[in-house]
Amino acid sequence: MKTATKLLSATVSIILLTVLSIHGVHQARAQRAHIVILGTTDIHGRIFPLDYYTNKYDNVGIAKVATLIKEARKNDPDLLLVDSGDTIQGTPLEYYHNKRHNEPPDPMMLTMNTLRYDSMAVGNHEYNFGLKVLEKARSEARFPWLSGNTYDTSTHQTHYKPYIIKEVNGVRIGVLGLTTPGIPNWENPPNYAGLEFHETVSEAKKWVPVLREKEKADLVVITMHMGIEEDLRTGQLNPSQVPNENAGIAIARQVPGIDVILLGHTHREVSSLVVNGVLLTQANRWASHIARVDLYLERTSGRWRVVAKSARTIPVTEKTAVDPEIAKLGEPYDKETQAWLDLRIGESSEQLTAQDCRFHDSAIIDLIQRVQLEAGKADVSMAACFNPQARIPKGQVTVRDIAGLYEYENTLVTLELTGQQLKDALEHSAQYFRLYEGGRSLAELIDQRVPGYDFDMAEGVTYEIDLTRPFGQRIQNLKFKGQPLMPTQKLRVVTNNYRVNGGGRYTMYKGAPVLYRSSAEVRELIIDWVEKNKTVPTKPDNNWRIVQGR
Repeated sequence: MKTATKLLSATVSIILLTVLSIHGVHQARAQRAHIVILGTTDIHGRIFPLDYYTNKYDNVGIAKVATLIKEARKNDPDLLLVDSGDTIQGTPLEYYHNKRHNEPPDPMMLTMNTLRYDSMAVGNHEYNFGLKVLEKARSEARFPWLSGNTYDTSTHQTHYKPYIIKEVNGVRIGVLGLTTPGIPNWENPPNYAGLEFHETVSEAKKWVPVLREKEKADLVVITMHMGIEEDLRTGQLNPSQVPNENAGIAIARQVPGIDVILLGHTHREVSSLVVNGVLLTQANRWASHIARVDLYLERTSGRWRVVAKSARTIPVTEKTAVDPEIAKLGEPYDKETQAWLDLRIGESSEQLTAQDCRFHDSAIIDLIQRVQLEAGKADVSMAACFNPQARIPKGQVTVRDIAGLYEYENTLVTLELTGQQLKDALEHSAQYFRLYEGGRSLAELIDQRVPGYDFDMAEGVTYEIDLTRPFGQRIQNLKFKGQPLMPTQKLRVVTNNYRVNGGGRYTMYKGAPVLYRSSAEVRELIIDWVEKNKTVPTKPDNNWRIVQGR
């Protein structure tokens, strides 16, 4: 009996030793990897920490972000560096390069090449200057532009590479690019001729399995020029977006196999958000932040699995130095831009500002309206206040002062509208303000879900916006040439191409007869008008006002 017990004990010991030995071998064979991804988005041509419209310091710019990138590379030389789009538009520097001196390489592509970007998802503003400018900049990039949902028209061929595969520390990483499909709602058709933009949830469902199964990717990352489309507290969709414009949440919820999504387009900071196990992050705008993703993986039995992942956004600060290498690359472009901006074109007898430009009529907005009415040969003009910080100084007026009034590359379109359609447009605009609450200021009544650039004001008619009335009934005393505007009365109404194409959901313009289209951009038209007339009008005509009860 004792012998049998000894034999059993010895056998158990041998089995335990064997199991422990196998476990030890397993542990020894387990590999670990740490992957770092840095992401930027919506840089919009910001190279230097400078607001060109005021010519003053602004704590943004890729020259500052470059310092953060280079610091991160010291510890992780194999990190991935990606961008989520809107790079070659947005500052006078990029405007001057693209419109007036496009022979040199695109300045943003030069800087991104130097920083060794791995890829860039294509944004909607890449199309602002047309396909010739776009394709030139793309050809100058030493990294691929990605968009898995942009196709050559009526084909199954993507116009750009849909994805890239990178191997880092033995880990295969698939990076898929997606572009907001709302481009036809904002751009003139010639600017995207030959291209079509597919809805992105279905495209993600198509490409993620390709990355996982065909490409054997251990990690799947999406860089998208789209953001979060809903309020996560209520589930309500953002009311200002066009259909399918943003789909970050939908893709995270509906498409299995994604590890990380780097968002863009909405100019928001999203430090870290987890939806359905997918990690989402967004680096704000203008190179004010960089997003950092850390992924920790373990490989056993030949397969990598993610054991932990995190994301955070890192801001540039006053102490973040400007990288001298990037600054040197940008200097020639900055010099010629500054020379153009400093050109004197007129004068003003008073200082004008756009402060509170969405709360009352102002001389600055009336200047834009006057130019649009004349150029569009229109009865009524519709314009928004794009830059509430815009100002025109007393005395000499330069290109810089006027360029600051109109930040976008829009052109003019004159439509034939009825009085009812014009009223519908103004009612839609009035939704910029929430339901009336007594004791609240106008600033407190703004619906923060509606961008300020979607609040249009009219010139050529007089009217009141009564915030105490229900939506759809806020426009009161609408008159044209002193007489009530009849619903069937025909008017020549001038607005911008962004609105006519569907931007801001001004659906009442859809299908309206087009009477005129300008080839020149509105900014150019305003500069030319001031240069021709020499004097800036300084008094608003106060043709509209906001009332809060009678």
